[in-house]
Amino acid sequence: MNKASQIYWDEFWKSQGQEKPKSVSSWQFGDHPDYLAKLVIDGIKTATCSGLVFYEIENEPLPSAGNYSIILNSRDEPVAIIKTVDVKIMPMNEVTEDFAIAEGEGDRTYQYWKETHKKFFTKELSRVGLEFSEDMLLVCERFKLVDVRNK
Repeated sequence: MNKASQIYWDEFWKSQGQEKPKSVSSWQFGDHPDYLAKLVIDGIKTATCSGLVFYEIENEPLPSAGNYSIILNSRDEPVAIIKTVDVKIMPMNEVTEDFAIAEGEGDRTYQYWKETHKKFFTKELSRVGLEFSEDMLLVCERFKLVDVRNK
């Protein structure tokens, strides 16, 4: 976590008057971090997903309900805090329309979600020498917005 994120995290919890959770992560969303962060801030985006294989390759822990994350913009500046409320691992071709719409992107249809994610995962998988498959396992995460920086 960068210094700006740590300061934001510490200040947020100080204002809450309660002990802050021990762990927090900070990250950007996909290919368009500013656009996707704005969707979160506007209350449109309440879900996200990633390929399980990327967690495995990077030896990263899976998200779980109750985890907090600091969302970064494209300049690695913290813009919001979210709290994970649900995580499910499922094949991409079993993701529900409801989940796809909760991702809040594009025209908010399942078709848009599927096409965009197929393109994204094809590109990202090719970078690590893997091929896209519609039954690839996804880590599907639902979250709630906890705070927006500089409201």
